[in-house]
Amino acid sequence: MSMPSFHNRSVTLFGAALACCALVACKPKGEQAADTTAAAMAPAADTAATAAPAKPNDAQIAHIAVTANSIDSAAGVLAKTKGKSKAVKDFAQTMITDHTQVNKQAVALATKLGVTPEDNDVSRQLNEGAQTSQESLKTKSGADFDSAYMDHEVAYHQAVLDALDSTLIPDAQNAELKDLLTKVRPAIAAHLERAKGIQKSLTSGS
Repeated sequence: MSMPSFHNRSVTLFGAALACCALVACKPKGEQAADTTAAAMAPAADTAATAAPAKPNDAQIAHIAVTANSIDSAAGVLAKTKGKSKAVKDFAQTMITDHTQVNKQAVALATKLGVTPEDNDVSRQLNEGAQTSQESLKTKSGADFDSAYMDHEVAYHQAVLDALDSTLIPDAQNAELKDLLTKVRPAIAAHLERAKGIQKSLTSGS
Protein backbone atom coordinates (compact mmCIF):
# COMPACT_ATOMS: atom_id res chain seq x y z
CA MET A 1 0.00 0.00 0.00
CA SER A 2 1.52 3.31 -1.05
CA MET A 3 1.30 6.46 1.02
CA PRO A 4 -1.36 8.88 -0.26
CA SER A 5 -0.41 12.39 -1.33
CA PHE A 6 -1.33 15.11 1.12
CA HIS A 7 -1.13 18.81 1.94
CA ASN A 8 -1.55 18.66 5.69
CA ARG A 9 -0.92 22.12 7.14
CA SER A 10 0.21 21.23 10.63
CA VAL A 11 2.77 18.73 9.39
CA THR A 12 3.91 21.11 6.66
CA LEU A 13 4.59 23.71 9.33
CA PHE A 14 6.65 21.08 11.17
CA GLY A 15 8.75 20.60 8.05
CA ALA A 16 9.10 24.33 7.58
CA ALA A 17 10.11 24.75 11.21
CA LEU A 18 12.85 22.17 10.90
CA ALA A 19 14.12 23.74 7.70
CA CYS A 20 14.01 27.18 9.33
CA CYS A 21 15.93 25.91 12.35
CA ALA A 22 18.60 24.41 10.12
CA LEU A 23 19.06 27.72 8.33
CA VAL A 24 18.89 30.01 11.36
CA ALA A 25 21.37 27.91 13.33
CA CYS A 26 24.09 28.63 10.76
CA LYS A 27 23.56 32.40 10.62
CA PRO A 28 25.17 35.18 12.71
CA LYS A 29 23.36 35.91 15.98
CA GLY A 30 22.05 39.27 14.77
CA GLU A 31 20.41 37.69 11.74
CA GLN A 32 19.02 34.88 13.89
CA ALA A 33 16.98 37.29 15.99
CA ALA A 34 15.33 38.89 12.96
CA ASP A 35 14.65 35.54 11.29
CA THR A 36 13.24 34.04 14.47
CA THR A 37 10.84 36.95 14.88
CA ALA A 38 9.66 36.64 11.29
CA ALA A 39 9.28 32.87 11.58
CA ALA A 40 7.26 33.24 14.77
CA MET A 41 4.89 35.73 13.19
CA ALA A 42 4.30 33.93 9.88
CA PRO A 43 2.59 30.76 11.20
CA ALA A 44 0.24 32.81 13.39
CA ALA A 45 -0.88 34.97 10.48
CA ASP A 46 -1.19 31.97 8.19
CA THR A 47 -3.19 29.99 10.73
CA ALA A 48 -5.68 32.80 11.14
CA ALA A 49 -6.32 32.76 7.39
CA THR A 50 -6.84 29.02 6.98
CA ALA A 51 -9.22 26.37 8.24
CA ALA A 52 -8.26 23.78 10.84
CA PRO A 53 -5.92 21.23 9.20
CA ALA A 54 -6.66 17.56 8.80
CA LYS A 55 -4.58 15.22 10.92
CA PRO A 56 -1.70 13.33 9.28
CA ASN A 57 -2.25 9.62 8.76
CA ASP A 58 0.10 6.92 10.05
CA ALA A 59 1.85 6.45 6.71
CA GLN A 60 2.68 10.16 6.56
CA ILE A 61 3.88 10.23 10.17
CA ALA A 62 6.14 7.22 9.61
CA HIS A 63 7.71 8.79 6.51
CA ILE A 64 8.27 12.11 8.25
CA ALA A 65 10.06 10.31 11.08
CA VAL A 66 12.28 8.37 8.67
CA THR A 67 13.20 11.56 6.79
CA ALA A 68 14.04 13.48 9.98
CA ASN A 69 16.27 10.64 11.22
CA SER A 70 18.07 10.36 7.89
CA ILE A 71 18.80 14.08 7.86
CA ASP A 72 20.41 14.07 11.29
CA SER A 73 22.45 10.95 10.49
CA ALA A 74 23.83 12.72 7.42
CA ALA A 75 24.69 15.80 9.49
CA GLY A 76 26.53 13.52 11.91
CA VAL A 77 28.60 12.01 9.10
CA LEU A 78 29.68 15.51 8.03
CA ALA A 79 30.55 16.46 11.62
CA LYS A 80 32.66 13.33 12.05
CA THR A 81 34.78 14.56 9.14
CA LYS A 82 34.91 18.31 9.76
CA GLY A 83 34.48 18.57 13.53
CA LYS A 84 37.41 19.66 15.68
CA SER A 85 36.29 19.04 19.26
CA LYS A 86 36.24 15.47 20.59
CA ALA A 87 32.90 16.22 22.24
CA VAL A 88 31.44 17.28 18.88
CA LYS A 89 32.81 14.21 17.09
CA ASP A 90 31.52 11.90 19.82
CA PHE A 91 28.11 13.54 19.66
CA ALA A 92 28.09 13.18 15.87
CA GLN A 93 28.80 9.46 16.17
CA THR A 94 25.92 9.09 18.62
CA MET A 95 23.61 10.81 16.14
CA ILE A 96 24.70 8.44 13.37
CA THR A 97 24.24 5.37 15.55
CA ASP A 98 20.99 6.31 17.27
CA HIS A 99 19.14 7.79 14.30
CA THR A 100 20.21 4.95 12.01
CA GLN A 101 18.86 2.45 14.55
CA VAL A 102 15.54 4.29 14.87
CA ASN A 103 15.22 4.35 11.10
CA LYS A 104 15.72 0.59 10.91
CA GLN A 105 12.87 0.16 13.38
CA ALA A 106 10.67 2.63 11.52
CA VAL A 107 11.30 1.00 8.14
CA ALA A 108 10.67 -2.46 9.61
CA LEU A 109 7.37 -1.24 11.05
CA ALA A 110 6.37 0.42 7.78
CA THR A 111 7.09 -2.85 5.97
CA LYS A 112 5.02 -4.77 8.51
CA LEU A 113 2.14 -2.35 8.04
CA GLY A 114 2.40 -2.60 4.25
CA VAL A 115 3.41 1.02 3.76
CA THR A 116 5.63 2.08 0.85
CA PRO A 117 7.17 5.49 1.67
CA GLU A 118 6.60 8.14 -0.99
CA ASP A 119 8.04 11.60 -1.43
CA ASN A 120 5.67 14.28 -0.13
CA ASP A 121 5.48 17.96 0.70
CA VAL A 122 6.95 17.57 4.18
CA SER A 123 9.84 15.30 3.23
CA ARG A 124 10.73 17.65 0.39
CA GLN A 125 10.77 20.62 2.77
CA LEU A 126 12.91 18.72 5.23
CA ASN A 127 15.38 17.63 2.56
CA GLU A 128 15.59 21.10 1.02
CA GLY A 129 16.30 22.65 4.41
CA ALA A 130 18.88 19.95 5.19
CA GLN A 131 20.65 20.52 1.88
CA THR A 132 20.92 24.25 2.55
CA SER A 133 22.18 23.61 6.07
CA GLN A 134 24.73 21.05 4.86
CA GLU A 135 26.07 23.44 2.23
CA SER A 136 26.47 26.14 4.87
CA LEU A 137 28.25 23.79 7.26
CA LYS A 138 30.62 22.63 4.52
CA THR A 139 31.96 26.18 4.20
CA LYS A 140 33.06 26.18 7.85
CA SER A 141 35.97 24.50 9.59
CA GLY A 142 37.53 24.04 13.01
CA ALA A 143 35.89 25.80 15.93
CA ASP A 144 33.51 27.68 13.61
CA PHE A 145 32.20 24.39 12.28
CA ASP A 146 31.79 22.95 15.78
CA SER A 147 29.79 25.96 16.91
CA ALA A 148 27.55 26.02 13.82
CA TYR A 149 26.94 22.27 13.96
CA MET A 150 25.95 22.31 17.62
CA ASP A 151 23.68 25.33 17.09
CA HIS A 152 22.02 23.34 14.32
CA GLU A 153 21.64 20.24 16.48
CA VAL A 154 20.05 22.14 19.36
CA ALA A 155 17.53 23.82 17.04
CA TYR A 156 16.81 20.64 15.08
CA HIS A 157 16.25 18.39 18.09
CA GLN A 158 14.03 21.00 19.74
CA ALA A 159 11.90 21.17 16.58
CA VAL A 160 11.65 17.38 16.35
CA LEU A 161 10.75 17.12 20.04
CA ASP A 162 8.05 19.75 19.64
CA ALA A 163 6.65 17.93 16.61
CA LEU A 164 6.58 14.61 18.46
CA ASP A 165 4.63 16.19 21.30
CA SER A 166 2.22 18.29 19.26
CA THR A 167 1.56 16.21 16.17
CA LEU A 168 3.33 12.91 15.58
CA ILE A 169 2.61 11.03 18.82
CA PRO A 170 -0.92 12.35 19.51
CA ASP A 171 -2.05 11.89 15.87
CA ALA A 172 -0.62 8.39 15.37
CA GLN A 173 -3.48 5.89 15.22
CA ASN A 174 -1.60 2.60 14.95
CA ALA A 175 -0.63 1.38 18.43
CA GLU A 176 2.77 0.09 17.31
CA LEU A 177 3.67 3.33 15.55
CA LYS A 178 2.57 5.39 18.55
CA ASP A 179 4.59 3.11 20.82
CA LEU A 180 7.73 3.49 18.67
CA LEU A 181 7.45 7.28 18.63
CA THR A 182 6.82 7.36 22.38
CA LYS A 183 9.87 5.20 23.05
CA VAL A 184 12.03 7.36 20.79
CA ARG A 185 11.04 10.60 22.52
CA PRO A 186 13.31 10.22 25.61
CA ALA A 187 16.30 9.67 23.34
CA ILE A 188 15.50 12.84 21.37
CA ALA A 189 15.16 14.77 24.64
CA ALA A 190 18.49 13.36 25.84
CA HIS A 191 20.15 14.33 22.55
CA LEU A 192 18.81 17.85 22.97
CA GLU A 193 20.16 18.22 26.51
CA ARG A 194 23.54 16.81 25.51
CA ALA A 195 23.68 19.16 22.51
CA LYS A 196 22.88 22.13 24.74
CA GLY A 197 25.67 21.12 27.10
CA ILE A 198 28.23 20.93 24.30
CA GLN A 199 26.94 24.17 22.81
CA LYS A 200 27.40 25.90 26.16
CA SER A 201 30.91 24.48 26.63
CA LEU A 202 31.95 25.72 23.18
CA THR A 203 30.61 29.18 23.94
CA SER A 204 32.34 29.39 27.29
CA GLY A 205 35.54 27.84 25.97
CA SER A 206 35.59 25.18 28.70
